[in-house]
Amino acid sequence: MGTNPDEGVKTVVRRLTPADLERVIQLDAKVTGRRRDGYFEAKLKENMSRAGIQVSLAAETGPVFTGFLLAKVWYGEFGSTEPVAVLDTIGAHPDYRGRGVGTALFDQLRTNLRALGIQRIRTEVSWDAQALLSFFHHERFRPAPRICLEADVDDPVLVEREERRAMEAEEAGLS
Repeated sequence: MGTNPDEGVKTVVRRLTPADLERVIQLDAKVTGRRRDGYFEAKLKENMSRAGIQVSLAAETGPVFTGFLLAKVWYGEFGSTEPVAVLDTIGAHPDYRGRGVGTALFDQLRTNLRALGIQRIRTEVSWDAQALLSFFHHERFRPAPRICLEADVDDPVLVEREERRAMEAEEAGLS
């Protein structure tokens, strides 16, 4: 539980439930400027279907839904055999930023993960999201000893290579 220093109102952190879906979507839209109904419907469904390891959380400050985080536990990923928590999304009401909502969510998440024997939390963040990077730094996140890679499926070099292979296969009578 965190305290809102401006009003002395406690921030209560609890388990995220399916009933929170619309409030999550609305809060995220307030932050991002667009509704992502499909994204959150899928994420909440995935989270709620994992019996016994639901680690996603909601925060309320008084009657106001002030934050949420969507996370999941993986028991081995990308060649690692160690269990890890993966943070998909975090959101804090803009009017409550800097008032301990995010910290209260992470304090409870860490408590829950310790009880499950999980020692690490991973997430990804855009390099230019300075406010979010600063928050993660405050929460003791550091660069991981892994490199996240991505490739553009429409990369012209790759498209040309695929087209060349298709033509070669056609000429050889393989298609």
